[in-house]
Amino acid sequence: MFPTISSRRRQADRAPSDRPRLVQRLALRAVVAIAALAALAGCTQRAEPWHLTNVTGHLPDLDFTLTADDGRAVDGDSFKGRTALVYFGYTHCPDVCPETMGRLMQALGKLGPDARKVRILFITVDPARDTPQALHDYVGAFDSQHAEGLTGTDRQIESLAKRYRVAYQMEKRDPNGSYEVTHSSAVYVFDPQGRARLLATDHDTPDAIAQDLRRIIDDRS
Repeated sequence: MFPTISSRRRQADRAPSDRPRLVQRLALRAVVAIAALAALAGCTQRAEPWHLTNVTGHLPDLDFTLTADDGRAVDGDSFKGRTALVYFGYTHCPDVCPETMGRLMQALGKLGPDARKVRILFITVDPARDTPQALHDYVGAFDSQHAEGLTGTDRQIESLAKRYRVAYQMEKRDPNGSYEVTHSSAVYVFDPQGRARLLATDHDTPDAIAQDLRRIIDDRS
């Protein structure tokens, strides 16, 4: 139940480095801590268990100030009233990001008309390359109706990643100047009130995600 680390590395082009391992350890440590807290909370609750990891009460509410892929300034309150799926990734990601976005699209497809009550927030961990236009094109290729790309300054992204215990690290540039970003791949689910409720990993199926999203959507509390 741990998030994988993106992306696969081109070993021939890179010098040995401990940084990816460090980022992986940090990401695993953060999710283990969250899962442990959630497990303890679950011991005192008798409600129907969630398919995803229940993090209710263990992560802060949705709160940020960033730039949307259409150039608007947005904050956490901009998405109140909808269930928000927050994912930290980047548009040049070769594998995990498109796989995750595809899985989320499948989950939304299972919600039918209720999909309009969900918003996917793709927050870049590579603001140097991910301009609003680049993010707009990227998320639009998946679903421009339900997904929105968000970017900001390095400091804004770093602060937000720290708030939700997200680890990421830019890798060594190859001879062409290209690089990948190692990052944790969990999806954070916030209810319409902006409260952190669930954590989805790459082990969670579209069916499992859709079932829990429907419970969040139908919850009037």
